[in-house]
Formats: sequence, C-alpha cells, structure tokens
Amino acid sequence: MSEPTSSAESPTDRAVRALADAVGESRPRVPGDGSDPDIPVAATVIVLRDGASGPEVLMIERPDRGSFAGAWVFPGGKVEPADRLADDEPEEDVARRAGVRETLEEAGLEIDPEDLWTISVWDPPPGLALRIRTWFFAVRAGDGEVVLSPDEAVDAEWVDPGRLLERHGRGEVTLYPPTWVTLHALAGQLDVEALLGALRLAGFRRFETVARKGETGPMLLWQEDAEYGSGAGDQASARHRLELGALPWIYTRTD
Repeated sequence: MSEPTSSAESPTDRAVRALADAVGESRPRVPGDGSDPDIPVAATVIVLRDGASGPEVLMIERPDRGSFAGAWVFPGGKVEPADRLADDEPEEDVARRAGVRETLEEAGLEIDPEDLWTISVWDPPPGLALRIRTWFFAVRAGDGEVVLSPDEAVDAEWVDPGRLLERHGRGEVTLYPPTWVTLHALAGQLDVEALLGALRLAGFRRFETVARKGETGPMLLWQEDAEYGSGAGDQASARHRLELGALPWIYTRTD
C-alpha cells in the first residue's frame, strides 16, 4: 500500500479536518433524517475471500482528488437513475443493484445481487453541506480477477481487516469512519464462512450519526449511546461512539 502524500496536508489530515468541520456544521437529528428522500444514496460492497491467515477484504485506494481523496474504501458509489426499476422500489433494492454495478465498474468483479448480504446503512450527521446515505453489503468473492478502473482507483489490495486498522492507527493509510467501524466488525474471524455467519447473527444495523466535540477532538455517536440525544440509550453509561481526536481512533460500544 502507498504511504501518505508528502504535501502540506495529507489525505489523512484532510479526512480529520472534514470530520472536525462536521462538528460545527451538524445540527441535532429530527425524525425522518435517516430516510430523507432528498439526499443522495450510495452503495458499497465488502468483497471477502479466504487468505492464508484468515478472511481478507478487497480494498481500493481512491485517487488524490474527488470524493474520499486518497482514502482506502470498499468498491461502491452513488445510485444512478438506471439502478431504479420502479418509482416505489425499496431503497435497499436500488442500492443493491448500484453496488453490483459499481463493483463491476471499479474492480471488474461480477456479483450476483442475490448473493449480497445487507449489513448496515449509514446516515451522516444532519446539517452538512454534503450528505450521502450509504448501504453496506457483504459477499464472498467469486473467481474473477480484480481489474481496476484507472479513473476510480489507483491501487487495490486483499487485506486482513485487523492489520489495515493497525496501519491506520500508525497513520499509514486513510480511512473514513464507516469504513473503519465496518473493518472493526470484520476483524478476528477464522474464515469467510465464520465471518459471514457473524454478520448474519449481528443482523442489520442502522447508523444514524451525530457529531460532537469530545475531550480530545471530534467524535461520532450512534443511537445506542446515552449522550446521543434526548431519551437515547437505555442506561446512563451506554456507549456507541468513535473518538477521532488522535490516532489510533477509539471505538466504544456497550451492548
């Protein structure tokens, strides 16, 4: 994997600055934010294979420009009009079709949409100038070879999720919070079969995000956290948050 750029502001620096800006721009959530039909929708696909020491996930590195500049991400992108077959089609179905298309366009991999397992949907903090609600799907890799679109990616790797998180903690790669938290959920399994089983057991999750300023910098909170909002959290000590003020990031979730 490539090292951070040598410019005055690295991709990682830009990512953290964007997250810090989100704290100031965000507003409290209101009912309907998580399903707002007026914000763009995207899909991303977690492609998994068995490696020598456990499950590996396909990651692609974005060019140092545009959305998620310089970051390592799962293949994916925005829903396009052709992905929708009917006006009343569920958003998840449209996103599933977009994920299949984007994975083929970006990585050259053909995927049967019926094989995709929906694991989560992420809604960014409300009030931001740019918000994209993103659906996350998981699938076992087929026999195809990865062929990158040069306009969409400059590199690709099959990587152990835990090791990629370690590299991020040392500042060697750029990740955004939904990718980071998802990689955290993927780490530590013996093989793809066990990993997919764990994802199915965990069930579908909605991440309706709020941004706050913590003691060490920006942090993101989700519904289960006691400080998420009025009436949120079953206990005063309940936590579901990601602290972003320094590397390595700190993820806390109490069940």
